[in-house]
Amino acid sequence: MTRPDRIFSFGVFEFHASSGELRRNGRRVALEPQPARALALLLTHPGEAVSREAMKDAVWGAETHVDFDRGLAYVVSQIRSALGDSADNPRFVQTLPRKGYKFIAPVQASPDSRVMPALDPLTPPIDPSITQAERTRRWWLWLGVGALLLLGATPNLLRSLNPPGPSVIAVSIFDNETGEPEHDLRVTTLSDTVVARLLQLDGERLAVVGNAAPLRRPRNIRNLETLRAEIQADYVLLGQLQRADTGLRFVTHVIRLSDQAHLRANQLDFPDGDLSRLETEVVGEFERAIRDHVLDSR
Repeated sequence: MTRPDRIFSFGVFEFHASSGELRRNGRRVALEPQPARALALLLTHPGEAVSREAMKDAVWGAETHVDFDRGLAYVVSQIRSALGDSADNPRFVQTLPRKGYKFIAPVQASPDSRVMPALDPLTPPIDPSITQAERTRRWWLWLGVGALLLLGATPNLLRSLNPPGPSVIAVSIFDNETGEPEHDLRVTTLSDTVVARLLQLDGERLAVVGNAAPLRRPRNIRNLETLRAEIQADYVLLGQLQRADTGLRFVTHVIRLSDQAHLRANQLDFPDGDLSRLETEVVGEFERAIRDHVLDSR
């Protein structure tokens, strides 16, 4: 496991494992949480082969069911982008075909001075000039204040001890309802792209399921109650490509499975059948919907 109080230095970069913060020459470099977890694992084992399975466990955990190959490729590409690295001529992250990855640059690790030891709020500082009776009085005063603070913090403490689990988002295979087989592959792979993007939003509060068998069934035999029972999902995302008067349209649905309520539905129009913006608009629409109706509502 990566120690939470380490700073890793390599080249002009500095990575704070406690916060997942990456800096280049002292300036912060944007890095999403899941790529940061993968980078922390690689930096913990510089010069060593880190298996794909170890990377998957570090980024998503063993219980997440997603298209790992696509998601892992995205995570590594984000690390390389942040470091200005290249897969063809790597300076930092080397791909080991069918095995995993290796961090090949020299790495130095040091303690993070920003991580301070916790102080005991019930223990007052000792002044040798104060009498024993006064110290005893102050000790009881500190104890009373500490008890009041503890009582006030109890609801938050209980919530922290029993945090809610992640919301499970099921992404069904999208449907090509145009009757034109040339759109089948584009629509099918689009659902996988949505899964890969949602995985980057918040790994602590979201779990995304995209490859379970019930999600791959044709729409005419897909049942929402069955999805909820078999996958234990909280929400399901559906999508259909359809013919419209002026071209094509893609309809998105975000459904809460507990009561089958539509939280959001939208129609994206593509005049003259131009689907060049399909992936960008559909992925963006679902991302906004999950932020608004799942993450921001918790």
